[in-house]
Amino acid sequence: MATAKKAAPAAKKAAAPANEVAADQKAAPAKTAEAKKRTPNAAFLKPLTPSAQLAEIIGKQPLPRTEVTKKVWEYIKKHDLQDAAKRTQINADAKLKAVVKADQVTMFELTKLVNAHLS
Repeated sequence: MATAKKAAPAAKKAAAPANEVAADQKAAPAKTAEAKKRTPNAAFLKPLTPSAQLAEIIGKQPLPRTEVTKKVWEYIKKHDLQDAAKRTQINADAKLKAVVKADQVTMFELTKLVNAHLS
């Protein structure tokens, strides 16, 4: 009986590397599934018309929400409106204040306030 017990652990050790290879093979298809390009939601790509106040910043032409956000950030960076001490704060100038209705807003509130000016 002593010999049978010693043989069993040796068989388990030999089987362990085969299990590791199988786990690696299972992980490989998951990585290729992640590599597929996501398609954006159609709601983000629908062109929306900006209000008169927002049009002074981004232009009058209808744009998707993603492009509106990009143009607002271009305006903020061009006019250096980010707070120097706390970069998450945006200091509104006269044109931006007409849109956000405050002297200073956080970058997290900005999208919500800008979206209120789209139709």
